[in-house]
Amino acid sequence: MRKIRTNISDWSASVPILPKAGPRRLALYGELRRLIEAGSLPAGSKLPTTRDLAARFGLSRGAAVAAYEMLVADGFAEARVGSGTFVAAVVPALARLDAPAQGRALEEAGPLPGALGCSAADARTIQVFRTLLNRHLMQPSPRHFHYAAPAGSAELREEVAAYLRAARGVNCCADQVVLTSGTQQALDLVIRTVLAPGDPVWIEDPCYPMARVAFSAAGMRLIGVPVDAEGIDPEKGMARAPAARTVYVSPSHQFPLGVTLSMRRRLALIDWAKHNDAFIIEDDYDSEYRFAGPPLSSMQGIDAEGRVIYVGTFSKVLMPGLRIGYLVLPGALCEPLLDVRKRTDRFPSTLAEGALAEFLREGHFAAHVKRARRRVRQARDSLVEALDGSGLDVTTPEQGLHLVAGLPDGCDDVDVATAAARSGFGARALSPMYVDAAPRSGLVIGFSGFPADVLGEAVRRWVRTFR
Repeated sequence: MRKIRTNISDWSASVPILPKAGPRRLALYGELRRLIEAGSLPAGSKLPTTRDLAARFGLSRGAAVAAYEMLVADGFAEARVGSGTFVAAVVPALARLDAPAQGRALEEAGPLPGALGCSAADARTIQVFRTLLNRHLMQPSPRHFHYAAPAGSAELREEVAAYLRAARGVNCCADQVVLTSGTQQALDLVIRTVLAPGDPVWIEDPCYPMARVAFSAAGMRLIGVPVDAEGIDPEKGMARAPAARTVYVSPSHQFPLGVTLSMRRRLALIDWAKHNDAFIIEDDYDSEYRFAGPPLSSMQGIDAEGRVIYVGTFSKVLMPGLRIGYLVLPGALCEPLLDVRKRTDRFPSTLAEGALAEFLREGHFAAHVKRARRRVRQARDSLVEALDGSGLDVTTPEQGLHLVAGLPDGCDDVDVATAAARSGFGARALSPMYVDAAPRSGLVIGFSGFPADVLGEAVRRWVRTFR
């Protein structure tokens, strides 16, 4: 395809003035995407540099970079190392963006800065993963054309097991790994394998809301066990329901409070599970994001009794849209759980599995984690700086993708979160995440998925209204 060279003189006339309202990255993304879809920016044409765009429109360069990353992630552009960013040869046929005159705000295109569950588009990762997917499409494996193993491909399970042994201290082999479509499916499979309606289950109090939903929907009797500075308290759990069948914990980085489960309580939980024929579900959802100190080992790695079920996901570190997570099971649970899997989902996507296995094996995943951790740390620092002087009680977390900000006395965190959303800031209220304990008023704020300057701008805008 003939390359179309561009510079300021031949692209500036085709780019309209951006609207004044709304996040700059979304406004720029929407206008560039509209021009690409309309053919004003033809396939293969080189886009201006982010530096040029930032200078022309008075944007931060981070906003321009974020807009380009969104174009690349959505298939409208491609980044070529050393050459620049180009309009894609084939533009995806997605639903057209509505013009602002039709009443649809650009902010509705995605979550607000500060929202939880977001991951950032990484242009290099997208490019590599696209190459790997194309490789599997160009030379498709025969296993793409028939029903596969319910545990997932042996190739990816080997890579996941090797990664967990090295990075998390998990004691496992590939035969213990079951690939899932994410944490929620993993929890559902475990619940239907080891529990029956009415069984008592310990959950952290406060707790990850979607875990609570999973257990409640399956008819479990939920026992909220308080969380303090050492994590969940097994003694209080035993006082309330000593014969519980399962405990759900996030020991490395408790959601939402962010504390780490102490070693003495980890050992106490394992001992309780051993003597009560119970299981521990260890949700290790964001362990890749540790910014200081040595990496934390998993509970599964210190369990010699086969009582810990380990749950992990690629959603936080790569992208939720990939829909690949995993379970590491005690040997006795493998066949019963796979029988449950066969009756519902059958098996995961073989195409995505193959590309992800190569992504891990060839070292791309380790490189991606380093880039993502650096980007997330910058966003965390920008968030903490923007909250300074807000009157909120904020501690800078050394791990994870979110922080908890305590509100002044008398503030209703649900009302505050609702008002924050109206100003373009996506914080969540803490109090609804409590189960039985007296709720604490606060905001749970994510700092992944948005450039540092965009997140900081959203927070400062909200702080001005909050004061």
